Amino acid sequence: MTRQIVLDTETTGLEPKQGHRIIEVGCVELINRQLTGRHFHYYLNPEREIEAEAIAVHGITNEFLLDKPKFAHIVEELFNFIKGAELIIHNAAFDVNFLNHEFSLTGGNWGTIADHCTVFDTLTSARQLHPGQKNNLDALCKRYSIDNSQRDLHGALLDAQILARVYLAMTGGQVNLFDETLSVEAAAINESSKIVVKHNHRLPLTVLAATAEELAEHEAYLKIIKKNAGGKCLWEQ
Repeated sequence: MTRQIVLDTETTGLEPKQGHRIIEVGCVELINRQLTGRHFHYYLNPEREIEAEAIAVHGITNEFLLDKPKFAHIVEELFNFIKGAELIIHNAAFDVNFLNHEFSLTGGNWGTIADHCTVFDTLTSARQLHPGQKNNLDALCKRYSIDNSQRDLHGALLDAQILARVYLAMTGGQVNLFDETLSVEAAAINESSKIVVKHNHRLPLTVLAATAEELAEHEAYLKIIKKNAGGKCLWEQ
């Protein structure tokens, strides 16, 4: 069983070394390249102001986060959700740096992401596949014909859902046999939900036999091949 977690975060700014914090984390689970319906999502109180430039990107305001939990309150739940999985992240260095910073601030013995997970960076992969082209999430959605019409602003859970579809298309050419399981509404699926696919019986195949005229044309063509090949024709052996 291959377990992967597609993960995204939103933050108060660009650099954790300057005291910036995570304000939203969203994850969706893939097992054997199929969405399970399990997800992890929290808005977080960063205990500091959000930069105006960041608000313009994700639309999350200081007032909205006042009553939200702090990262230390959800760290164990997040850790248990991602532990042992391969993390699928777009521009992984950004999110991993912030997560490691948040782990360190809790004072717990969480270690770093590298201690517990492997990471697949879809941005690095996209740049290798499409050098010299735009490889942000919106550009990849357009390239792989993935609907991102609801992505007016960045949002961690929505972006994780979209990135899951991009990753599947980019690495295997198959998003899912049933696209409705990957819609934005999947974020509301209960963790115990299961998708049951019923397989219909195959219809009998129709076999068309060659006509006498077609068989005669085939034989005549084999003779031409035999003549051109110096008397040797593999189809007659």
